[in-house]
Amino acid sequence: MIRRETYLTDLERLKDKRFIKVLTGVRRSGKSTLLALFQEQLITDQVSQTQIQSYNFEDLALADYLDYRKLYEKITDNLQADQMNYIFLDEIQMVPEFERVLDSLFVKENVDLYVIGSNAYMLSGELAPLLSGRYVELKVYPLSFVEFFNTLAGDKATVFQRYPEFGGFPYATEIPDELTYRDYISGIVNTVLIKDVLQRKQRSDATLVEQLAKYLTDSSGGLVTIKKIADTLTSMGQKTASDTVSTYLSGFQEAYFFFRADRYDIAGKKYLSINSKYYPVDQSLRKVLLGNKRPNFGHRLEGVVYLELLRRGYQVFVGNIGEFKIDFVAQKNGVTEYYQVSLTVEDDRTYQREVRPFQSIQDNYRKILLTMDNGRYNQEGTEQLNIIDWLLAR
Repeated sequence: MIRRETYLTDLERLKDKRFIKVLTGVRRSGKSTLLALFQEQLITDQVSQTQIQSYNFEDLALADYLDYRKLYEKITDNLQADQMNYIFLDEIQMVPEFERVLDSLFVKENVDLYVIGSNAYMLSGELAPLLSGRYVELKVYPLSFVEFFNTLAGDKATVFQRYPEFGGFPYATEIPDELTYRDYISGIVNTVLIKDVLQRKQRSDATLVEQLAKYLTDSSGGLVTIKKIADTLTSMGQKTASDTVSTYLSGFQEAYFFFRADRYDIAGKKYLSINSKYYPVDQSLRKVLLGNKRPNFGHRLEGVVYLELLRRGYQVFVGNIGEFKIDFVAQKNGVTEYYQVSLTVEDDRTYQREVRPFQSIQDNYRKILLTMDNGRYNQEGTEQLNIIDWLLAR
């Protein structure tokens, strides 16, 4: 199992705190493994096995406990008096009215509660006001490049060539041959599309939802509207309407399968609701959804940077400044950073094109140009960094 120290450190920091710890993220991103490693750490720290209860509701052996009353009775019957009890509930959204269990366990003084879900429904709808102020969300993504690099042998440049191609689903790094790898990623894609999108949205058009996933993957890095997507799919023979596309896009985001980057007007300091970019949760989706179609490597780098900014806790937008575009406006704790991503700027005309939008920005926040070129430079307020070094500098 890959030890993901950043997440484990967060779990240790939050241990015994009066919050429900909610781990969210796409299927197979490593949430269950993280909690298994954390349970091992608890045992190492002298927590008794009797103080730990762990339930994975994808296990048929737990079918009887999909009734929230029976589940609550099972857990409370096994609580250890006068000791802290660590309760782990994996894929809890499979239990109808599971929020009743969470609410009742939360009020107990001797319960430390950890919850996993692969759908944002957990933190929306009726559950949101119930858990408001009671939970901390840990967003679990596929492996960062640092984690990916630490699992594979080779120099950083060689390993990075594999990263945008094969992505960061943890178990995929252990698969030696490409055919098995494709089968594994295909299984993830099909499970998300069927279980987390079609079933959740009570829809049945598997062909349309797959075509939409292919379109978003292929157009990653380009601004789109819901109407444009609907019109494009219709022209390709998949007749659909904007409302249907909107429903599926919502399902993709709730399943953490795609992320939406909205636009931000830098000069006017306002968020724009028209035109957005969508990025897949992992670059491996491209191989499964688009096969051997020739990729735009620059757009793939852009996707890698976008997901890394999310991992680092930023809110990420697509920037507008007059007639110019900024790839990413990243905001965290009241501080803003601006990013441009380019494969290379060795040609001076390309360099000038990439930095010109930065020159239109009137504030003093960091302006960072990420490329595959070697070296580190700072010219007229623009920092040029090698993307691999930036990814490893976390």
